[in-house]
Amino acid sequence: MNDKVTDFGFETVPEDQKAKKVAEVFDSVAAKYDVMNDLMSGGMHRLWKIATVREAGVRSGMKVLDIAGGTGDLSKAFLDKVGPRGEVWLTDINESMLRVGRDRMIDHGLLPKMALCDAEKLPFPDDYFDVVTVAFGLRNMTHKDMALSEMRRVIKPGGKVLVLEFSKVNALLAPAYDLYSFNVLPKIGQLVANDAKSYQYLAESIRMHPDQETLKQIMLDCGFDQVKYTNFTAGVVALHQGTKYE
Repeated sequence: MNDKVTDFGFETVPEDQKAKKVAEVFDSVAAKYDVMNDLMSGGMHRLWKIATVREAGVRSGMKVLDIAGGTGDLSKAFLDKVGPRGEVWLTDINESMLRVGRDRMIDHGLLPKMALCDAEKLPFPDDYFDVVTVAFGLRNMTHKDMALSEMRRVIKPGGKVLVLEFSKVNALLAPAYDLYSFNVLPKIGQLVANDAKSYQYLAESIRMHPDQETLKQIMLDCGFDQVKYTNFTAGVVALHQGTKYE
C-alpha cells in the first residue's frame, strides 16, 4: 500500500490517486478546453505559446516532443517549422484530451505522431529529441522531478526543454489575481463547461506549483544546464528553459 501523499489542489491525497483525479478533471473539461483557455486568459495563452515556439528555435528536420500537448497548439506550430524531414510527437496522459487534439489536427489537414503516455515514464529512447516542451502540464504531474528527468533523458546533447507554466504573480497583482481565480474562474467554468469544481482545482493547482526560483532549482537538480526563466504577464506565467550538455 502506498502511504505517500501529494497535493491535488489544496487537498492532500495518496500519490497513487492523483493521476486518476487529474484524469477526471481533464475528461470533464476536454471538450471546452480551448474555449475556456481563451476566456480564462483573455486570449493571452496564445501569445505565451507563440513566445514558447519562438524560444524553442525549432528548424527544419528537427525532432520535437510536445508533452501534455492536449489540443495541440504547440504541436501544430512545430509541424509548420520542422517540415517533411522533421518529426513532431503530440503526447498526453489523458485520452480525452489527446482525442480532441487529434481531431483538431485532422481538421487542419495535419497529423503528428501521437502517443498516450505518462511523462514520468516516456516511451522514447535516450538522446532522441532536439526539443521537448510541456505547456500547462507540469503542475498536474505527481513527481515533477521524475518527469523533468525523463525530459532531459530523451533530448540530445545540446537539446532543450521548455516548461511553460503558471507561476507566482507579482505581489502587487496578487490580491486581484486571487479574487479572479477563486471567485470568477469557477463561475466561468460553471457557465461554459458546466463544471465549477474542475476550474476550482485548476486555480488551486497553480498556487501549489513551485515558484520560479524553486522550479529553476528543481531543473538544476535534475541535471539541466543553463537553466533560466522568463516571466510573462507579471509572473502569471513563466517559461523555464534548460539544456543538456552530455
